Amino acid sequence: MTEGMAPRVWAVVPAAGVGRRMSSHVPKQYQPVLGRPVITWSLETLLAVPRVAAAVVAVSPEDGWWEGTEPPDGKPTYRVTGGRERADSVLAALRFLARELAGEGDWVLVHDAVRPCLLPAAVENLLDAGLAGDGQGALLAIPVRDTLKYASPDGTVARTASRDCLWQAQTPQLFPLGALRDALEAARGRGEPVTDESQAMERVGYAPRLVEGDAGNLKITRPEDLLLAEGILRARRETGE
Repeated sequence: MTEGMAPRVWAVVPAAGVGRRMSSHVPKQYQPVLGRPVITWSLETLLAVPRVAAAVVAVSPEDGWWEGTEPPDGKPTYRVTGGRERADSVLAALRFLARELAGEGDWVLVHDAVRPCLLPAAVENLLDAGLAGDGQGALLAIPVRDTLKYASPDGTVARTASRDCLWQAQTPQLFPLGALRDALEAARGRGEPVTDESQAMERVGYAPRLVEGDAGNLKITRPEDLLLAEGILRARRETGE
């Protein structure tokens, strides 16, 4: 990257999951919401952000739905073959970027394919905070508001957890491409599972910044979540948000 130039940002969307809890043969990222696949909503928001250059989607080798999906116009969307675990899919996308498109100093926004209600303003806030920082990265998150309980093996309450300093991680998560790739490679080499990109970075000494998002950025996990997403997106459409 030439000195003085803003870093390029690439969107990475892991979409190789099968969504067993949806009770459907159609993976949750391809379920319809207001007539469009969930993943289309997610990609549209990411690619609408001016600082995002393109998107890379990692899909399952057995994926039979992506070819029927129409990615948003205007910016490229590339497809790569993902893996069994989320980290495998993200790593495949990062390797593709490093090999084909990205340069030194580039950053990646990793976003769940099944978070269709992301707001462009939230992405802009994340980019402002993360790119202006010290290279540690950043992620959207919200403070935990519900009371949390520890469970005993018999299903009863063992104790109540303190909510102080607890945040619920969301996506996107923003990190330097090379650093994130190396962190995921290291976790794989040690046989350590990671549930999100921040965890991989934390394990190699990074302290990502928490950027407050909003509760509307929900993750589609169960059938009822589709109805919630429809309600949120319909309300935004009606209010012009």
